[in-house]
Parts: sequence; C-alpha cells; structure tokens
Amino acid sequence: MKRQILFIQGGGQGTHDEWDNKLVDSLRRELGKDYEVLYPRMPREDEPKYESWKTAIQKEVKALNAGAILIGHSIGGTILIGVLAASALAHKAGAIILISAPFVGDGGWPSDDLQFPADLGAQLPRGVPVHLFHGLQDETAPPKHVDLYARAIPQAKVHRLPKRDHQLNDDLGEVASAIRSLEE
Repeated sequence: MKRQILFIQGGGQGTHDEWDNKLVDSLRRELGKDYEVLYPRMPREDEPKYESWKTAIQKEVKALNAGAILIGHSIGGTILIGVLAASALAHKAGAIILISAPFVGDGGWPSDDLQFPADLGAQLPRGVPVHLFHGLQDETAPPKHVDLYARAIPQAKVHRLPKRDHQLNDDLGEVASAIRSLEE
C-alpha cells in the first residue's frame, strides 16, 4: 500500500492551480511511486477562513489511512496546525510538516479568525514528528515566523533553507528527504 500524504494548499486566488500545484508536482517527482500525494482544493482559496477550511481538512484527514503524513503550505499550514491542536485525530499521523507557514499571534500575523493555544506543541498529537520548513528569502511570511513556531512547538525539527522563497523555489527536495527518513 502506498504511503499517503495530504497536502493542504496555501491561500490566494489561483493558488491551487497556479502556485502550489508546482510544489505538489515536485513532491511527487521526488518521492516516486511508493507515495500517494493527495491535493484537495480548499474552499474559497482567495479568502481562506479557519472554520470553512477546518471542516474541509477534517473531512480529508478522516479519510486517510493510519500513518498518513500531513503537510500544509503557507496559510494552509497555519490552519492545519490549528486544526490539529484543537481536535483529536482518528488515526495516528506519520508526521506533520509545515512549509512557509505564517505564525498567528504575538510577533506574527494578527488574526481574528484563528488563535493558537499558549501550549501549542503540547496540544499536537503525541509522538508524531513535526517538521518546519522555511525559506530564508521568504518575503510573504518572513523567517521570524519559523522561529515563533520553533518556540511554540519545541519538539519540532526546524529546517531553515537559504536562498529559498515562500514557495521554496518550487523545490520540495528537502521535504521529500525528511519524509523518506521517517521510513528508516
């Protein structure tokens, strides 16, 4: 059976078909035929809202096999981690991976829509590896956001990628390597 990966897109008009599809294509190329990368379209991508995306994400996660890897890019990662901190998973995830995710709260982006608990890391599923990937040339969610996540999720492994932008230059080679290392 192929290992499932759920990739939650970022927000913004055209993101699913014009931006994040390149990240998914890169991940599929890097991982090969032993992985199934699921890439659902989130509702109203041009105006992401926590409640509507939460419902869609929960539906997608519920349909996954045990051990599936959960990835969120940009605001999709922000909402994904919020959902995972607020609700129990039906099955144990294989890993949680955030890519270029903006942090909401003190020092990060303001949000009336989503607030992280003070003990964010403790609210995530126990024993599930967490990886944070962030380009050091990211101008959308500057690199300080990954530092905020690192403090909020002390068990996370942080990957700061030099010369990489918000889209990690459309190259998820390091993400694929981290996924393959979970199998070892």
